[in-house]
Amino acid sequence: MKAALDLIEQIVEEHKTIRLRLQSMEQIVNDAEALQGFEEAQEGFMPGRFDQKAGLDRLEELVNLVDQGLQAHFDREETALLAAVEEQGDRELASAFHSLLLEHEDLRNRLTHTKNHISQLTGGELPRHHWEATAYDMRAHITHTRKLLEAHAEVEQELLQSLRRRLLGEKEG
Repeated sequence: MKAALDLIEQIVEEHKTIRLRLQSMEQIVNDAEALQGFEEAQEGFMPGRFDQKAGLDRLEELVNLVDQGLQAHFDREETALLAAVEEQGDRELASAFHSLLLEHEDLRNRLTHTKNHISQLTGGELPRHHWEATAYDMRAHITHTRKLLEAHAEVEQELLQSLRRRLLGEKEG
């Protein structure tokens, strides 16, 4: 029981870290757009321009950091936490948790898609109008991914709290 409670606490803390990294990632995209302004964005991507390259490099760094952390987090949930839920939880809790785990693949795919956007933008081969469209698509994609991850984490938090109460012998309130 102690191991399961410790695991719950660790995953709750990971949710906070992941949320902060996602907000940073989204902020970089928004900052990059704000710095360029609409007029400058219309000029398109100039592969040799330092400011755009630096912004995309930082974004790529953050996406990789989020991806690594999320993969480790998901792996822990899909193994140790799943075992704890199946062992300590009731059928309803286990079923809800299994449903939640199905979202992991979609979230992994969304991060892969973001990495592909970044590769396209940094490759220097896109015509200006494609670069601009890809940049706007990436921004919307990152914003939506963050919202999906936050919703996922909120539901997960509720399930973790239910499991914690169950482990501590508390009544559902």
